[in-house]
Amino acid sequence: MTRRRLLLIFIALALLAALVLDPARYLELDALKARQAELQGLVDAHRGPALLWAFLIYVGVTALSIPGASVMTLACGALFGLAWGTVLVSFASTLGATLAFLTARYLLHGAVQSRYGHRLEAIDRGVRRDGPSYLLMLRLLPVAPFVLVNLLMALTSIRLRDFVLFSQLGMLPATVVYVNAGTQLAGIERLSDVASPGLVASLALLAMLPFVAKAVVGLRRRQRFLAEHPPPAQVDRNVIVIGAGSAGLVAAYIAAAVRAKVTLIERDAMGGDCLNTGCVPSKALLRAAKHVHQARHGAAFGLANSEAPVDFPAVMAHVARSIETLRPHDSVERYTELGVECVSGDARLLSPWTVAVNGRELSARAIILATGAEPALPDLPGLAEAPYLTSDTLWALRELPRRLLVLGGGPIGCEMAQAFARFGSEVTVVEMAPRLLPREDEDVGAFVHQVFTAEGIKIETSARALAFERDADGHRLRCERVPQTQTRGRRAPSETFSLEFDRVLVALGRRPRTAGLGLEALGISLAANGTLELNDHLQSSVPSVFACGDLAGPYQFTHAASHQAWYATVNALFGDFKRFAVDYRVMPWCTFTDPEVARVGLNEQEARARRLPFEVTRYDLAGLDRAITDGCAHGFVKVLTPPGSDRILGATIVGEHAGDLLAEFALAMKHNLGLGKILATPHVYPTLAEANRHAAGAWRRAHASPRVLEWLARFHRWRRG
Repeated sequence: MTRRRLLLIFIALALLAALVLDPARYLELDALKARQAELQGLVDAHRGPALLWAFLIYVGVTALSIPGASVMTLACGALFGLAWGTVLVSFASTLGATLAFLTARYLLHGAVQSRYGHRLEAIDRGVRRDGPSYLLMLRLLPVAPFVLVNLLMALTSIRLRDFVLFSQLGMLPATVVYVNAGTQLAGIERLSDVASPGLVASLALLAMLPFVAKAVVGLRRRQRFLAEHPPPAQVDRNVIVIGAGSAGLVAAYIAAAVRAKVTLIERDAMGGDCLNTGCVPSKALLRAAKHVHQARHGAAFGLANSEAPVDFPAVMAHVARSIETLRPHDSVERYTELGVECVSGDARLLSPWTVAVNGRELSARAIILATGAEPALPDLPGLAEAPYLTSDTLWALRELPRRLLVLGGGPIGCEMAQAFARFGSEVTVVEMAPRLLPREDEDVGAFVHQVFTAEGIKIETSARALAFERDADGHRLRCERVPQTQTRGRRAPSETFSLEFDRVLVALGRRPRTAGLGLEALGISLAANGTLELNDHLQSSVPSVFACGDLAGPYQFTHAASHQAWYATVNALFGDFKRFAVDYRVMPWCTFTDPEVARVGLNEQEARARRLPFEVTRYDLAGLDRAITDGCAHGFVKVLTPPGSDRILGATIVGEHAGDLLAEFALAMKHNLGLGKILATPHVYPTLAEANRHAAGAWRRAHASPRVLEWLARFHRWRRG
């Protein structure tokens, strides 16, 4: 029997006992006054045990939400006095509330979050930010139902220590009032004599104090900020956008579309990382590598295998042509025609309203920062002397490395490792985590590992890089094996080994670009990971400065940057009248290995981390007709749903064109459509998209009722006569 079931049985038995014994009849004011002398005699004779029993009973009453806590509080004041009564009630009520809170969180939090989490996300963000203030307000209000406060807070992500601390602080004023009233029990005829309208109003005003104080502090901070940085009476433009990558281009486009005067500043090439060093060149390279791989494996389709050598300079010329073909889409000429003033140069914030660039000072009502990110370099000895590449400098290569070491087994590292291995490099991937693609589920990482191994890529997981070294034989990376187990709290001995290479690709993620922007002088706050600290409206600690894209986080995707750009621009231009909180509920992404790995929403490891109950429905692409005819019958579709529900918590696809197939699940999640709707939608045959419908069908079959099927079988036997 599970712990959850045992807990439910215990609660049911306790409530049944409370119903049979009816302890509430002893917790009425008249009953207390009638037995006051008798109870006082027991307390005087056995004060220590009486305090303990009173404490335990109070904890039980509040934990089980039995009516009568107010009368018990009066009783504690009458029997133990103001000091001891206050201490007893304060700690007992907090402990009882905490037990009720923990029970509700254990039993209900996962189920509610799995069913309504997408709708409660905004509330949860508010609780994470101001939860203690909300709780303090509710505890100070005597009219707020005790049990309801415990239940509601249990369904949020408020921390336990905050719940305990602010519950005790919030209940203390009313506790003191009631305990003090209990010392004069004889003069109380009704509970309303204690909770008078004046007292309730006073506590209500006290409850508003945290929010009033916060508003006053915010107002004073804004006044002080405006005094130090007075806004100009007139500005040259409505908005200045710094950075012409994906986020900045979309922000400038939107501003120009609504006829705002906008200036776009870029110090390097228009198009940013996506066009010049990211999405576009990497996908052109991956496509060339896929052609090479298919040519070498043509025998599966009755074609002769091609072992023709790869013309790597020609491959890189193809990559460069792809960039140049798309460059007009992001060009100065196009954006100038749209009404955007484009400026080339280094921008620096002089004030919340002015930007310096090329010796000029430009002013605007709002500034949007979209400076993107740059490759993160580790602090490893010898790196500066090593022939290292990054995702920015890789595209200058014109000679294929014989031995390529890839440091990092995330999306960038995996994509480039597979491409260069297919071109003919001896590739080794070094990843400190126990598997490739550590953000994905274990079966996903294992699948990619198997594919890479079959293609001749050497993989070193659980390996920590120590130092780059060079000797007469060439370059090498010294590593140590990261132990996965510990013995009696001691770290197991580590294995040290070296890996030889000719070039090394450092693919350890990207960090936001903030240097030289003048953020420190304005007091614009940064988060621990280097992104700007922003509110839900993508507004920084300086009200006129907004951010979007990699600089804003939490995602480093082109489509996420474009998504954020709309919110940042609309809030920057119209935020004085209407503001919009950025919506991250549905954010798909894809790693473009072969096969691709695409995901939207939660995967198994994230759902477990959040303690959400879920079911997994899996469909293997080995049975998909189109995948078989195309020779790509490998991979799977995996969908997470709440137990017994077809609502989609998340979907992961590993397979050919997984990024394209994922769009159907993203649409379904965005518009709250379940697997039943996907199953009921006709899909063209034969296509890879049928995999989504087959996955929905697998969920339906798994949830078919055996009893119903049995009755249907009887019905059809009866119909046959």
